[in-house]
Amino acid sequence: MESALSSSLSLCFLLFAFTTNFPLAFSGAPEKVTDSQGRPISGAGKYYISHVNGGPTGGGGLFLAQTGNSKCQVTILQDYYDGHRGLAVKLSTQGAGSGGGVLTETPLDVAVDFKPSCASSSKWVVVADNFSQKWVGIGGASDHPGAKIITGTLKIEKYNEGYKFVFCVSTTTCSDIGTFDDGETGKRLILTNNAPFKIAFVSAS
Repeated sequence: MESALSSSLSLCFLLFAFTTNFPLAFSGAPEKVTDSQGRPISGAGKYYISHVNGGPTGGGGLFLAQTGNSKCQVTILQDYYDGHRGLAVKLSTQGAGSGGGVLTETPLDVAVDFKPSCASSSKWVVVADNFSQKWVGIGGASDHPGAKIITGTLKIEKYNEGYKFVFCVSTTTCSDIGTFDDGETGKRLILTNNAPFKIAFVSAS
C-alpha cells in the first residue's frame, strides 16, 4: 500500500512539474511589431533597421557588399558609421498578404528594398561557407557559389526596449542574428548565441 501511494505521489509530482514548466518551452504570445514611433509595422511599408543605443554593437544601417566567391553584392553588412541609414527592408508574414501587419514569434520574409540586377532575389537567406560564422545575405544558391543556403525561418522577437531577429532551423533550435567585425567594409550579420543585434525599425516613408 505504501509503495503504491509513493508511486502515485511521484506520478502526480512529475505531472505537476511537466504542466508547470511546459509553457516555458515556448516564447511569449505573438504581439504587433511597432516602429520607432510606436506605429504597427505594415507589410506594405519600408523600414530602415537601426541599432538601439546601449546594444552590444554600434554602427549605422545595412548595405550590400560583394564578398568571398560571389560576383554580386549579396552579403548584408552593417555600416560602421552611425549616421548612415542604409537600405530599407520590407517585412511580411509568411503566407499573408503584403498589406498585413507583422507579429513577433511568427515566421516572416525579409527583403531589401533595392536588389542588384545580378542577384536572383531580394529576400534574406542564411549562408554557410568558409567564413567563420553562418551569415546573412540575399538571393539563392546561384548567388553564393560554393556555399550552402541554410533552411529555416526568420522571426522577430522582443528584446529589452528593442527587437532582435532570430533564425530557427526547427521549432526548438534557434539562433539570434548579431554582427561580426572581420575587417571588411562593415560588420556582417551572423548567427550568434550570445550577442544579438538589438534593433529598431524606422519608417522609410
